[in-house]
Amino acid sequence: MRTRKEYVAIAKQWLSSAIPHLTRENTRLDAGETSAQYPRDIAGMEGFARLLWMLAPLLSGKEGEEYRETFIRGIRHGSDPKHPDYWGDLANNDQRCVEMAAFGLALALPDSGLWASLSEQEKNNLERWLRQSEDIQIPDNNWHFFPVLVQLGLKSVGRHYDMMVINQHLNAIESFWLGNGWYSDGADKPRDYYISSGFHFYSLLYSHFMQDADPERCLRYRQRARQFAKEYIHYFSAEGSAIPFGRSLTYRFVQVAFWSAVAYTGLDVFTPGVVKGVILRHIEWWLKQPFIAPDGLFTLGYTYPNLIMTEDYNSPCSPYWACKALLILALPEESVFWQADAAPLSPRETIHPVVEAGQFIIHADDDRHVWMLMSGQHDRNNFVNFDAKYSKFAYSSHFGFTLARDVYGLNHASCDSALLFSEQDGYWRTRRECQSVEMTTDWIRSVWQPWPDVNVTTWLIPYEQGHVRLHRVETQRTLDCVEGGFALNQHQITQTQMLKNGITLSAASGVSHIDDLLTERQPSIVITPPNSNILYAAPAAIPCLGKTLLPGTHWLACHVNATIFPSLSIDAVVAFEREKQILTLNAKTLEIS
Repeated sequence: MRTRKEYVAIAKQWLSSAIPHLTRENTRLDAGETSAQYPRDIAGMEGFARLLWMLAPLLSGKEGEEYRETFIRGIRHGSDPKHPDYWGDLANNDQRCVEMAAFGLALALPDSGLWASLSEQEKNNLERWLRQSEDIQIPDNNWHFFPVLVQLGLKSVGRHYDMMVINQHLNAIESFWLGNGWYSDGADKPRDYYISSGFHFYSLLYSHFMQDADPERCLRYRQRARQFAKEYIHYFSAEGSAIPFGRSLTYRFVQVAFWSAVAYTGLDVFTPGVVKGVILRHIEWWLKQPFIAPDGLFTLGYTYPNLIMTEDYNSPCSPYWACKALLILALPEESVFWQADAAPLSPRETIHPVVEAGQFIIHADDDRHVWMLMSGQHDRNNFVNFDAKYSKFAYSSHFGFTLARDVYGLNHASCDSALLFSEQDGYWRTRRECQSVEMTTDWIRSVWQPWPDVNVTTWLIPYEQGHVRLHRVETQRTLDCVEGGFALNQHQITQTQMLKNGITLSAASGVSHIDDLLTERQPSIVITPPNSNILYAAPAAIPCLGKTLLPGTHWLACHVNATIFPSLSIDAVVAFEREKQILTLNAKTLEIS
């Protein structure tokens, strides 16, 4: 692991690369020509604010003094309503309200010097601009934390703060509480890694800075964060990667922002060494990925620049929200966190159920591969590729997942870890919103309808090295169906083994296998276009099973597994626990049919 000094140097390099792109009296970041659903002017302000997630911890940790005046100049002019580069007055549901949270932290962190560097009039201007968050309407989700962070920041610098505003928003969040550390991001909304950085990160900051004013709520937030930590630890592999699942993946290592808040606020859940290990291994994993452009700016995408996977609300500046994970830089060298040795993860159960999120998390391949089975999540915002991000059967830290590239053609349809249907016209539909979901200690069952007169009941049954999928399809129309396993980098394929009822692909990056347990479907390989998989830009190869279904009721079953070890023989992968799984499947079929 690198030292604190080395991570400080990395953060400074990122800041140094961004600063030449600050425009309009340093009030905005110009990071590129792509666009978001809000205007370019607001996107530029977003970029300025998100750099504060990096700068404020540096300053609080007695680093980055050389950058302070650059950003003070931006704050001075951006918050001045008389200046031509003023950040503007807010409307309802305004993106600028989101970005105000960074100012709340910057004011709250001790010794950042940002507030002290302003004149009295400049302080009044910034306060007036921030207070607009008190009055506007916002989406009923994690946004409720942003006006709260503003009040927290104002309290920290001795300005008036309004507990009525705080209570209004934090009381609204209570309706999203699911138990065992989990929230949903709004009523009946997704439960993904965004809960870590969009709920617990902010609530831990609140519990740290508001203990004197709101001790009961602060205690409750810390208790919930402890519960969540014991669940969220399962999303990370022993080597630092995390399961890519859900929206806003372009924020990248914000996946460990929660753990940085755990470290900064001293939450007593795991040892400092374990927390340090999770954070630094994850950041190190990201430092090996080509997500930074030649000019040093963060790009849109996941491991590589890729606009295909972005959401409507992702501007060129959005990826800098990853810097929330750098809160650990506010801790001094002599802190318990930085003095601790980074510790490995403790042994974890191989199959871990997350009932509140409808997931099984599986630790495989010496805990170097973490993947999930899931059902029942859907986001009604209907952003691009939300089916691929939320509705597949499985998501993997090592194999990733593919994105849909078109509405026509199976190779464009994102068929990995999914069951797709077509009316034999080249247009494919898969699971989207589930009509019902049930989870036991052995399986997750979902009921879904690709058409109103096609009912599919799916059981996902996890095992140590793979899983069984069982489907009951009731259709009133003739359909082609295709089911895919985990995707591999096509350029790395070294061997293909086609069986009568299954297929195994072997590559330098691992082995992927699927076979039909009822010996009815034909194996094939689907090759996606380049830039489909979120982990690599090359085309993906997906092992698949296919069949035509006539009107009536059909049972489909398959065994899917994958390993990161390319040296493991194909025969061994195919045979691994297969007999046991078939016997168990027969028992499950009797039980659940």
